[in-house]
Amino acid sequence: MVVPAVNGAKNVITVAANAKVRRVVLTSSIGAIYMDPNRDPEKVVDETCWSDLEFCKNTKNWYCYGKVVSEQAACDLAKELGVDLVVINPVLVLGPLLQPSLNASVLHIMKYLTGSAKTYANSIQAYVHVKDVALAHILLFETPSASGRYLCAESVLHRGEVVEILTKFFPEYPIPTKCSDEINPRKKPYKFSNQRLKDLGLDFKPVKQALYDTVKSLQEKGHLQVSPKNDGPITIQS
Repeated sequence: MVVPAVNGAKNVITVAANAKVRRVVLTSSIGAIYMDPNRDPEKVVDETCWSDLEFCKNTKNWYCYGKVVSEQAACDLAKELGVDLVVINPVLVLGPLLQPSLNASVLHIMKYLTGSAKTYANSIQAYVHVKDVALAHILLFETPSASGRYLCAESVLHRGEVVEILTKFFPEYPIPTKCSDEINPRKKPYKFSNQRLKDLGLDFKPVKQALYDTVKSLQEKGHLQVSPKNDGPITIQS
């Protein structure tokens, strides 16, 4: 997982330099930002944060480890070769699927709709709508002043909040109502800043819209049965 990520990033930067590409936008991840057990819980998570490589290595979190080292390798090589590199760091992406198959992000929601998950975890997750991620890429390509890293996130929710939203819009599905951990205190969402993308003009869609659009897409692609009571599109206000 690590070697292809690093080599792939370097290859693209090298080719971009040879072709005299004006700008490269690298899609990194929140995984390169968030995984740091020593970060103050009250600290705002933003583009200055980096995941701790030793922690990722010790916990065998090779996805996050690979995201850190590939992003750093791309930035170092871009500086060396004179490539204008801008980085976007999306959180978990939801919304309509382009592909017919299920990916890990969508399975994160799907399990709460099929009955395979009987409870929800005492954990938190940051979310963003896929259309906002796409628009953020365009903004970073087309805005001359864009530089550095950009955290692409709309909300951080506890799993309990996720199932509450899903139940409100889709009560016909067997969505769990109990937490798997009823002993420990409920995990609190971390503070984050998406101000850099807002400053470029990005108006984030509310997470409720992302969750709703995800389920509607799953229905349209035949992954979920459709209830005749809930088949019309809606637009959700934040």
